[in-house]
Amino acid sequence: MPLIRRLPKFGFRNPFRTEYSIVNLKNLADLMNDPITPAVLIEAGLIKRDRQPIKVLGAGELKRPIVVQAHKFSKSAEAKIQAAGGRAEVIRSV
Repeated sequence: MPLIRRLPKFGFRNPFRTEYSIVNLKNLADLMNDPITPAVLIEAGLIKRDRQPIKVLGAGELKRPIVVQAHKFSKSAEAKIQAAGGRAEVIRSV
């Protein structure tokens, strides 16, 4: 039997997929900087790879208004930031 038929087959991996560094709102609530930029997140140790774009997810609550700059926001994160009186600013991709 040929080698190609003996080896297991695996699914497709898209080489053009955009991988994001994920940050939750509960982690942003602890930061005292305003506005919260990618440089602030790297300094705080919340993201490791500085070359990846940042996506903010809506896990957690905000008690104070903050200005967050990221490449992408989930709908729940954007709604919670605006409900707290802050702003979600989309920045250009890296």
